[in-house]
Amino acid sequence: MPPERRRSRTKPDRNAGPKPGTKARPGSGGTTRKAVRSSQRTPQAGQRAESVVTAVTEEEESRLRQRNRRTLEEEDKPDAERCLEQLVFGDVEDDEDALLRRLRSSRGQLHESSDDSEVDDEAKDNLPHQKKPVWVDDDDEDEEIVDMLNNRFRKDIMKNASESKLSKDKLQKRLKEEFQHAMGGVPDWAEPGRKKRQSSDDESEEDEDDLLQRTGNFISTSTSLPRGILKMKNCRPANAERPTTARISSVQFHPGAQVVMVSGVDNAISLFQVDGKTNPKIQSIYLEKFPIFKACFSANGEELLATSMHSKVLYVYDMLAGKLIPVHQVRGLKEKIVKRFEVSPNGSFLLISGIAGFSHLLSMKTKELIGSMKINGRIAASSFSSDSKRIYTSSGNGEVYVWDVNSRKCINRFLDEGSLCGLSIATSKNGQYVACGSKSGVVNIYSQDSCLQQTNPKPIKAIMNLVTGATSLAFNPTTEILAVASKRMKDAVRLVHLPSCTVFSNFPVFKKSILSRVQTMDFSPRSGYFALGNERGKALLYRLHHFSDF
Repeated sequence: MPPERRRSRTKPDRNAGPKPGTKARPGSGGTTRKAVRSSQRTPQAGQRAESVVTAVTEEEESRLRQRNRRTLEEEDKPDAERCLEQLVFGDVEDDEDALLRRLRSSRGQLHESSDDSEVDDEAKDNLPHQKKPVWVDDDDEDEEIVDMLNNRFRKDIMKNASESKLSKDKLQKRLKEEFQHAMGGVPDWAEPGRKKRQSSDDESEEDEDDLLQRTGNFISTSTSLPRGILKMKNCRPANAERPTTARISSVQFHPGAQVVMVSGVDNAISLFQVDGKTNPKIQSIYLEKFPIFKACFSANGEELLATSMHSKVLYVYDMLAGKLIPVHQVRGLKEKIVKRFEVSPNGSFLLISGIAGFSHLLSMKTKELIGSMKINGRIAASSFSSDSKRIYTSSGNGEVYVWDVNSRKCINRFLDEGSLCGLSIATSKNGQYVACGSKSGVVNIYSQDSCLQQTNPKPIKAIMNLVTGATSLAFNPTTEILAVASKRMKDAVRLVHLPSCTVFSNFPVFKKSILSRVQTMDFSPRSGYFALGNERGKALLYRLHHFSDF
């Protein structure tokens, strides 16, 4: 420290009083004069003044001792240490402004150094971090063998029989391969050196760009059919261009074209183009002395089959060639009357229901007999499963038989709950439900799995909205609607919502009902239309708004 500063620091304070052994000058006005004057007044004041002088003197002496000690310490320190202390703490005599300036300059240096450190940190972040294990287990070094046959999930990833046992490392590698195969490669989040995005703003901007580059409906309604009310429109009757008063026996939509077929006991089969407005007639086929009991399209829609009420002849109409082919006799078939028949969904088989409980399975292509099956009692109705592998037969005593098509053997037999006499049966297109209609009007809805495995299955729901025999059942192609009807009572038809098994409340409308006695029902291939045939010769047509296509 410079000598001038040391002298200035050791100057006595004027207000601190005279040093010991010196006399105070008159008129100095210091603290000592006030203490002396006050001590001349009273003894107590004199004592207080002496104590004040003593305290001030001791304080001044302690300051001098500290300064001397600091000076000696600084003289003993090396120049480098002394310079470092001045840089860090500043000079002892620096004022507050100098100290603030020093702090600001040091803050700026720290900011510059922090910028450099941030760059280094970013470079370090880009490198993959190598984590050290918390502990090391000696057992991990031993190669453990895993039995692949004890777990059904591990069996699926075995490539051959020699891989019945794999090590843990090989199993882990195999699982990674399976995961990458399922994901189409290594996803971004699984890559250790992937780059992070700069900010969330960049992510939102990229999402907006992707959204603006595509067109279409981003908001869509639910595709499932709601229950309660079915939105529908009453269209012009399908056979309006060929009116008749004869009872309608069959109504069916073509599986591949927007065409509906209507047949009746007036010996005629008519085809109409379905547009919901005029429904123009395409053609009519007249079969002399052949009141039609049932008419049906083949699975591919290239043929049209028809049977009569009092004949064993089966008519086949070739839709492409426009040719009518009668099948008078089937070799091995001894039935005198052929009325009820079913076509398999895959188009391979034709099932004819005979008398005395016999069912005859024919080839759809050659119309030749493949085999026969027999139940106890009378056959009320039959239906193929959706995959054409099974046949469900409802008997007149309330029992249901399940047949295997390939072996033509009965694989299960159960009693329809609460039924004394079966009248109708139907299977859903998705293979989930079986509906059985009885003479009492009750329609039981079963799960197909329970019908195949249980001898006394419980129905999912019993529909009791009909009071007369349920003679007609039909599932729509999406298995969301089940139509039930009885031909023994007017307006006896209901539409059941699936899977809730509740009846739509707005059909039929009784105040404006023209349904009469419903004989037959069918849905269009994509459920856009619903058709009913009644005893007055009308094929009623309804447009279901929930389904957009035909």
